[in-house]
Amino acid sequence: MASDPKSHTFEEVAKHNKTKDCWLIISGKVYDVTPFMEDHPGGDEVLLSATGKDATNDFEDVGHSDSAREMMDQYLIGEIDMATVPLKRSYVPPEQPSYNPDKTPEFVIKILQFLVPLLILGLAFAVRVYTKEK
Repeated sequence: MASDPKSHTFEEVAKHNKTKDCWLIISGKVYDVTPFMEDHPGGDEVLLSATGKDATNDFEDVGHSDSAREMMDQYLIGEIDMATVPLKRSYVPPEQPSYNPDKTPEFVIKILQFLVPLLILGLAFAVRVYTKEK
């Protein structure tokens, strides 16, 4: 690594979010972990889930060993321009379909779940009363 590390923008780093091209932001530094994807003990899914954001908390929460921290130096490619990192990612909730309780099949199922046991109970009571009188 050169003495003057390259500065990367958040948008540039966020584009590298695939198995064959994976960059992470950890503690203000940018790491190209593509060569490590297959060797990562947690699997490549763990690394891919940390792309496109500051992965410092994800990295620290796991409790990596000292050897893992030393290994990071070989993947270091620069630093992140902190001015380009969004303070908070905006959450976009998934679009929910409108719900009309009078016209959905779930409504019919709920009614049947209530009526069928009552019908069985009534039938059992009728059989008991009919057989008791004879």
